[in-house]
Amino acid sequence: MQEFYKKTVYGLLMLLAASALASYVCVSLSYLSAPLLPAGDSALPWRPEADSNMPQPRIRIGEDRRRLSFDFNLSAHTPYAFAAVGLFFANRDGTPAHVDLSRYTSITLQARCAPANTLTLSASTLESKVSKRGNWLTYRSPSAFFACGPAGTPVELDLTRMETPQWWFDMFKLDLSHQHYKLDQVPKISIGTTFQSPKNIDSRIDIDSLVLTGRDYRYLTLLAVLLGVSWTGFGLWTLRRHTRALIADLKEKLRKDLPLVAYQQLSIEPHRDKEKAVILRFIANGYANAELDLERIVTQTGVNRNKINEILKSEFGYTFSSYLNKLRLTEAARLLAEKETAAVAEIAYSVGYSNVSYFNKLFKEEYGCTPKAFRSVCGQPAGD
Repeated sequence: MQEFYKKTVYGLLMLLAASALASYVCVSLSYLSAPLLPAGDSALPWRPEADSNMPQPRIRIGEDRRRLSFDFNLSAHTPYAFAAVGLFFANRDGTPAHVDLSRYTSITLQARCAPANTLTLSASTLESKVSKRGNWLTYRSPSAFFACGPAGTPVELDLTRMETPQWWFDMFKLDLSHQHYKLDQVPKISIGTTFQSPKNIDSRIDIDSLVLTGRDYRYLTLLAVLLGVSWTGFGLWTLRRHTRALIADLKEKLRKDLPLVAYQQLSIEPHRDKEKAVILRFIANGYANAELDLERIVTQTGVNRNKINEILKSEFGYTFSSYLNKLRLTEAARLLAEKETAAVAEIAYSVGYSNVSYFNKLFKEEYGCTPKAFRSVCGQPAGD
């Protein structure tokens, strides 16, 4: 069994290490991050474009490509004056594209506004039953609002809880309660002014950071499957190996014990020491007697108590009671392995135990399992 325990510990340590590594990799991969700035390094290529009913605003991208600047001036005399900068997604060849942002749950940005402003961020998304490609008014544009100051404002917006403008529902006669949307076909993200933005003043928005974040739960599902399969497999392997090791261990124990207490031979083998021969022969012939005890041997052989214990201790390393139990339990183990139809109680009585519960207790202490389990195990091949 020592070899089994050694292999099990090694296997457990290796599985723990592999599980920790797999957990680290899968959890790390499940965190999604798609920086849109610097513009040239973005995993989702885009191009900026101004959108306003004012004189054309000015858009600049810094030399390091890490900052997007937007200058405008809203007129207080123009109804519903607005200005926005759109990040239009494109393919690698520069052609417009609709990208799938459904894996992302939030967007974080670092914005600076001079003067202070209240802005909106919207993500236009194609609605299959309503939208017409290229006609931005037909696209659903769920939006979120945020404040922006000269000192710079870190902002995090939940992409899953933005609100669609009521006018869009009214335009297409849609139920206002149908607020659910998908961001699986998004042509652009826009950052623009609101009705609370300052009027008749030169204004500027600097975006220093823009990152889409989310979780890809497929990696966590994969991790759960991997851990479930690997630990279940390890458990089944351990159980199978333990059964094989237990079978081999019990059979080896039985093989080693039989010569030690070969009572069939003790009665006929000569011994140099006459007292030793008498004692061993007497125990070998009478071990099945439930009433056999040390006093009976003393009386029948004439050898004193101390001498009997001394002989058994020097010959086998046992006291009288230990040697007697060893002899009886070894014979019981042999009978259990060879006589499949014999009841446990019958075998217990045949080897000198009148109390079956006591026999079961001693047997389990000796072999690590009950007599029934021992019989079941010894009926199987030990395997490799």
